[in-house]
Amino acid sequence: MQKRVRLPFFIGVAGGTASGKSLVTKKIIDRLETTAGKRKQVISIHLDSFYKELNEESLRKAEAGEYDFDHPEAFDFDYLIKTLEKLDAGHSVQIPKYDPGLYARSGLITIQPADVIIVEGILVFYDDRIRDKFGMKLFVDTDADIRLARRVRRDVGQHNRPLSLVLQQYTRNVKPAFEEFCQPTKKWADVIIPRGGENDVAIDLLVQHIQDLLRTPRGSPDLEQDLARGASLEDTIESAKVAQAGRPH
Repeated sequence: MQKRVRLPFFIGVAGGTASGKSLVTKKIIDRLETTAGKRKQVISIHLDSFYKELNEESLRKAEAGEYDFDHPEAFDFDYLIKTLEKLDAGHSVQIPKYDPGLYARSGLITIQPADVIIVEGILVFYDDRIRDKFGMKLFVDTDADIRLARRVRRDVGQHNRPLSLVLQQYTRNVKPAFEEFCQPTKKWADVIIPRGGENDVAIDLLVQHIQDLLRTPRGSPDLEQDLARGASLEDTIESAKVAQAGRPH
């Protein structure tokens, strides 16, 4: 028997730096809002909002490219879980707005309760208290060379950081932290999304599944069972195609 879906429905989106997590999240939200209309409200929260505030020494290291923003110790997971618990109880919350150019918080954002809440970030599966809140866990899996190229374009173009500093930070902190802390959390994912936001087939399938979960008290049995077994996205898509082919048109 399938579990009854309760609202809010939390979705976690993890993956390495510049893997396409934000684009996947945006496309899911856009398509859910387009098809669900005003009946379902969908919001997203970024793990970056929960970076710990830096003291003077840590800020100096950050400006020199020596502070490890990809290490679990850089995040205030206690703050995040309290935020999710308040939203789960139907309360509005205020969370910090993070400015990556300043390595600092720059005000507060008010988040209202919603039917679907997507939490994205490199380590959203790292803390089991947060991981256990998610009714669906997605890992965006993108080639390391593509992720590095995207990060260089973003940090140099948008944040005006020197190329040498970006590469130093990547080789010293970002890449090792991904291999030690982020990559291992891939095992917790219900669905692995190759190529990130470019994978419209995967995103369409996920949106359809989320709609099925929200539309009825029970999920789609075939797809739900695939996800429960930890099937890869390719296997799940293939199963859906086979099932569709066997139905009368």
